[in-house]
Amino acid sequence: MYDAIIIGSGFSGICMAIELKQNDIHNFKILEKADEVGGTWRENTYPGAECDIPSALYSYSFEPYPFWEHKWSHQPQILEYLKYCAKKYDLYEHIDFNTEVNGATWNEKDQFWSISTSDAQYKSQFFITAIGQLHYPNQPIIEGHDKFLGDSWHSAQWNHDISIENKSIGVIGNAASAIQFIPQIAKSAQEIVVFQRSANWMIPKLDRAYKDWEKKLVLRFPVLLRLYRLRLWLLGGGLFQLMKSKSWGLRSVYERKSKKYIKKHIKDPELVEKLTPDYPMGAKRILISDDYYEALSKPHVTVETNKIKQFTEVGIQTLENNEYKFDIVIYATGFKTNPFLDNLDIVGKTSKSLKEEWKDGPTNYLGMVVNNFPNLFMMYGPNTNLGHNSIIIMSEAQASYIAECIGIAKDKNWNALEVKESALVNYYNSIQDRLKNMIWSQIDNSWYQAENGNIPNNWPGRTMEYTRRTKDVKFEDYNIT
Repeated sequence: MYDAIIIGSGFSGICMAIELKQNDIHNFKILEKADEVGGTWRENTYPGAECDIPSALYSYSFEPYPFWEHKWSHQPQILEYLKYCAKKYDLYEHIDFNTEVNGATWNEKDQFWSISTSDAQYKSQFFITAIGQLHYPNQPIIEGHDKFLGDSWHSAQWNHDISIENKSIGVIGNAASAIQFIPQIAKSAQEIVVFQRSANWMIPKLDRAYKDWEKKLVLRFPVLLRLYRLRLWLLGGGLFQLMKSKSWGLRSVYERKSKKYIKKHIKDPELVEKLTPDYPMGAKRILISDDYYEALSKPHVTVETNKIKQFTEVGIQTLENNEYKFDIVIYATGFKTNPFLDNLDIVGKTSKSLKEEWKDGPTNYLGMVVNNFPNLFMMYGPNTNLGHNSIIIMSEAQASYIAECIGIAKDKNWNALEVKESALVNYYNSIQDRLKNMIWSQIDNSWYQAENGNIPNNWPGRTMEYTRRTKDVKFEDYNIT
């Protein structure tokens, strides 16, 4: 039996494994469904895939990387960094690849988790999910989709075997992934129609390649990279002010800048209107790009705001009966973020499933634990997503917290830790009360919101606060056996 089982080998899973080893906990396994580490940076290989957080900040604080080629690194190098970390910290020997977890059941009598895969059963005292919120592609079922004779795929499952050169392409969606790959495919596609449900606030990315002398300088003086990371973190903290519902003055400044950015590249007044959001900045994810508006200004790229009615054999028809013929349709429709862990059948005490526990929404304590599920920890769980800073900071805080729980439990021969219901309820209610004062609650249609109006995804404070609150475990908030 293992001390811990981790699901997933992306940023969170690798961070968790490193933290366990740093705490002299070596009896653990990482279960990975694919044949390599990397998580979302292994899966998302669409043209132009890159991070929207500067790489000096979107990397581990304990493993700064002086070899980044760009300020905002591209997918291949981020994946390279994760492989580098896994190799440096000798994690490959702990990973079972091509092993997809189906579910897990808490054994109340013997106090351990039984984790099931298609080929095997694993036993572990602690069970840690590190599959994140952006794991399962969201591909909506549109009437007639099965009749379409062309090719189609989700951006997270890009079909590199099919050329887009001189093809007519429909893109459903216009958010974070779409704004990265549309400028790339626009270079060779014959025609592109972007089906836009709502406009997004966008600011310039100001990306650039690092010069050779800069990379040599941080290699020689590593403290410079740490100072640069600190600067980026502080700027992200400033951006947090935009997320507060009462920050109208600051928000209006950024909104004017965003509108000016649109008009810099788009000269058609009708298209400018289509691309101008009708909700306050920050209520949905703020996007960053240097070339999206430039791509939309090209004569062979069209933005369609009429709703899709159905697929036809040769393309897409809108509700207003506009018909488009396509060779390829690409879904840029994001991921299923709620319900959390929906594809895993996790059963806790008294045979209660996590789906049942969360039927009215994902209640949680620190975004990591749930009562009735002893020794279960979640990384990048409910209410830990950010709209202003690097999620890696949150992952490091969670890994440290979880490793402390496991280490002390081992030292004291504890069998199980289960958060008290009263502690969970008090924490969760306080978080939701604070979220009501954030800009995310000011609109009705957002992936941040659940049907009951609660915000299940986002953290209502700065990363500094979360790091402080998870620094030391309050064991008085747990039932210990």
